[in-house]
Amino acid sequence: MQQGTMQQNAQQQYQLPALPYALNALVPVISEEIMNLHYNKHHQGYVNNLNQALAQYAEAQQKQDLQAMTALLAAIKFNGGGHLNHSIFWTNLAPESQGGGAPPEGEFATALNQSFGTLQNFIDQFSPKAVAIQGSGWCWLGYNKARNTLEITTCDNQDPLSTKGLIPLLGVDVWEHAYYLQYKNVRADYVKAIWKIINWKNVAERYQKAKAK
Repeated sequence: MQQGTMQQNAQQQYQLPALPYALNALVPVISEEIMNLHYNKHHQGYVNNLNQALAQYAEAQQKQDLQAMTALLAAIKFNGGGHLNHSIFWTNLAPESQGGGAPPEGEFATALNQSFGTLQNFIDQFSPKAVAIQGSGWCWLGYNKARNTLEITTCDNQDPLSTKGLIPLLGVDVWEHAYYLQYKNVRADYVKAIWKIINWKNVAERYQKAKAK
């Protein structure tokens, strides 16, 4: 890729993706107040900071300032990961009226059962890992293309799942901003409740796309 093209790509503005439902659609599992802050403040903040860091990176690249470019990589990873993770998270959720919580079907359901026995066994393995994350982070169901397997793992802060060589299918945000206003310090209650609004249809679609790559 030519340098000019790299600079142009770095300067492209990322935007907050449209929510596929209203801010109050996930009540009572996630309150409207949490959704408003999480989506319009936190996610928007990651987008803004990512665009700023990329613009600074492009400027440093044009000046061939390797020291400045290297210093910006952490901000790009953190805010880029925040944008990626949340963009997946919103689509992983759905109101019960739109199928949220309905069990998975088809090829993905078969793969999930092959890996974990039953959906409940998967939830029973996933939930404690999400609750046990120290500080801030995410718990993920990812697809390991090399092994053709489904795997549960966790990531610190906003590290994207790609840093562990997996394709993200389902992510649960356990940063305090995702639940504290409603569930206080009882993260386990939030994780227990969120299964009522998991959009398994979206997870299955991500699985099919991951296998096709």
